[in-house]
Amino acid sequence: MTDCGCDKAKAELEEYLHDELCSEDAADIREHVEHCEDCRGELRVGVAITEVVQRACKETAPEELRTVVLTRIRAIQSGHGVLID
Repeated sequence: MTDCGCDKAKAELEEYLHDELCSEDAADIREHVEHCEDCRGELRVGVAITEVVQRACKETAPEELRTVVLTRIRAIQSGHGVLID
């Protein structure tokens, strides 16, 4: 493996966090992050944001909001595309 560099590590950080890279690219980024304090900090921030979003997504939307969203989706799917306020 070779050091992929900061540009590649930062460009592919999101994919790395979500396990969306091939094993070779993931290994390159993992190795780079182990030796680069700046990219390691970026990774920590990415992990923290991902965890917060995952926790927030576990909450249930209020029933009124769910109804509005589902009605809007159905209108779009049926081809009417009517806006609901």
